[in-house]
Amino acid sequence: MTTPQVRRGLVLGAGGVLGAAWTIGALAAVREEYDWDPREAEVLIGTSAGSVLASALGCGIGVETLLNHQQGVVAPGDPRIEYDTDKGTGGALPPLPRLGIGTARGVLNSALHPRKVTPMGALAAVLPQGRGSMAPVGQLVDGVLPDGGWAPHPQLWVVAMDYDNGRRVAFGREASPPAELRDAVMASCSIPGWYAPVRIGERRYVDGGTCSPTSLDLVAGLGLDEVVVLSPMTSLTFDRPTSVGARIERRFRRLVTRRLLGEMRKVAATGTKVTMLGPGAEDLAVIGANLMDPRRRERVLTTSLRTSAAALRPSGSGPLAEAG
Repeated sequence: MTTPQVRRGLVLGAGGVLGAAWTIGALAAVREEYDWDPREAEVLIGTSAGSVLASALGCGIGVETLLNHQQGVVAPGDPRIEYDTDKGTGGALPPLPRLGIGTARGVLNSALHPRKVTPMGALAAVLPQGRGSMAPVGQLVDGVLPDGGWAPHPQLWVVAMDYDNGRRVAFGREASPPAELRDAVMASCSIPGWYAPVRIGERRYVDGGTCSPTSLDLVAGLGLDEVVVLSPMTSLTFDRPTSVGARIERRFRRLVTRRLLGEMRKVAATGTKVTMLGPGAEDLAVIGANLMDPRRRERVLTTSLRTSAAALRPSGSGPLAEAG
């Protein structure tokens, strides 16, 4: 008798430079513990840093290549990824933003329709426009998809937020605005106040993490058997940092985690099992307060390789949540 194939989705969340490093460690653990290639996910959803990794997978780049790139290794046969993991985002701190509020239309829309815009979306409209450039990320996508267009994966969705109305857009999804993959990924990564909004067609877009850390709820009703969620901005166990910056980050992290748990319940109610993994206390101690600080990247990756594998084992007791 043939074993039915599991219909599995993969959702990769926002998290900056260090979130990407943590996620690659977690992807390596998922590949080993599930004996499953994440490129085979029926649906791939990426937000912000997660959009870069989801897009690479959707273009056929394997986890081993992503891991080698993070470690500065070019193995024989690996496709070359043209991206400097320590300098590509411009550094640990943003350049000085432009003067004035970011988008007057966005502020007005938030005031007129407060229930349709997330608090982070409303804040994004008020913050001054950033001056940072996502061009290096666009060049990375060009390297893995040299002919342009969209990824060959049939259901790769890249999440961004419409800058002027606060609405979530999943590029690549049916009925969403058309976009080149490079532009969608740059938009998904454009942190408000840090990077300039990305224009696609007649609209401007910013980081999809302003709407949700993962947009897991987009898979509700797709009939998947399981969805694996790797979310570097959410945690189920915490450290006890002493710095003011890290304590503020942990408070924000708790709020974001609460939102994701709500999305998990929504998806589980449709009959899809949800397995969510985020950084635990040991990971957070290495991450510190600033997810954009590349100086911690290698330590975050090394820690995640170990802690994520331990959490996913059947006997594991790490920061893993399941629903459904």
